Amino acid sequence: MEFVLYRDVFEKDYTLGRLSVDGRPLGYTCEDTDRKLEDGLDQKIPGRTAIPRGRYRIRLSMSKRFGRIMPEIMNVPAFTGIRIHGGNTHLDTEGCPLLGRHRTKDGVRECAQVNAELVALLALAEDRKEYCWIEIR
Repeated sequence: MEFVLYRDVFEKDYTLGRLSVDGRPLGYTCEDTDRKLEDGLDQKIPGRTAIPRGRYRIRLSMSKRFGRIMPEIMNVPAFTGIRIHGGNTHLDTEGCPLLGRHRTKDGVRECAQVNAELVALLALAEDRKEYCWIEIR
């Protein structure tokens, strides 16, 4: 299963995008500022920087912070504990992509159902022993 997070709105304090699975739209994303870490153009500011572009494995795992099974983006350079989860604006994240059903001016909303869909898709793939990947563009 292949996910793509395509960033398309770049503001001073936040970055908005779209998430698709196998070419099908799933929802909208909100992240911290895209500092283009993959290009070495800026430095990470903890709690205020989006993860670098790249292709990463994504899997379900237990989040100690949230106390439940959640999607985890693996092996992100200079980041740990990166999860896709609900929230509304960049103030609700510390580097993790937020996923919502709808986009707002500065974030996303209606997160619960689309995040449950993401977990269900990952669980189905894991039941079939398939690896899942996410490409951040």
